[in-house]
Amino acid sequence: MAMRTSTRERILDAADELFAVRGIAATPVDAVLERARVSSATLYRGFASKEALLAAVLERRHEEWLATWDAAVDDASDPEGRLLAVFDALDAFRDRPRGSRWCAFLGAAAEYADAPAEVARAVQADTDALRDRLARLAADAGVDDADAFAERLLLVVTGDLAMRLREPGRTTRTARAVAEALLAQARTLA
Repeated sequence: MAMRTSTRERILDAADELFAVRGIAATPVDAVLERARVSSATLYRGFASKEALLAAVLERRHEEWLATWDAAVDDASDPEGRLLAVFDALDAFRDRPRGSRWCAFLGAAAEYADAPAEVARAVQADTDALRDRLARLAADAGVDDADAFAERLLLVVTGDLAMRLREPGRTTRTARAVAEALLAQARTLA
């Protein structure tokens, strides 16, 4: 029997919130069951394991993140603005009703020294999407060696996300300024 969409969303909502607040390892499946108000049979009908549930949470979060980033890119008026729109998207994503203290993908990577395959795939998909999109947007902005620039910008984005643990109210203002300086430097060297 297939799981109802509303039940699946309730389980994903519960797991997403608990994993973000308590941590993955510190959140027992029973806490997810209680928060989602479902039985273990219902949960395991849709998710083979806690790791499969985490992967589904990450996949959903990844889709929501990409949609938020796409909207920020669409709102930008020029190629440089589209490249820097990642910072607008980060702020907008955090401010959503289901935002979080920092990055769920960094959290998953930090909690697993040797991540289960489904979790590793979800984390890698997010990293690849960040890297590929930043490289494409950098190329569109006329940056020479867009791939190398994307690697530097990926480090800035990731560092900004990690700083949110140290300073919860932090905006992307500093990260954006670093990115703008990198972009100015790349243009000077071109």
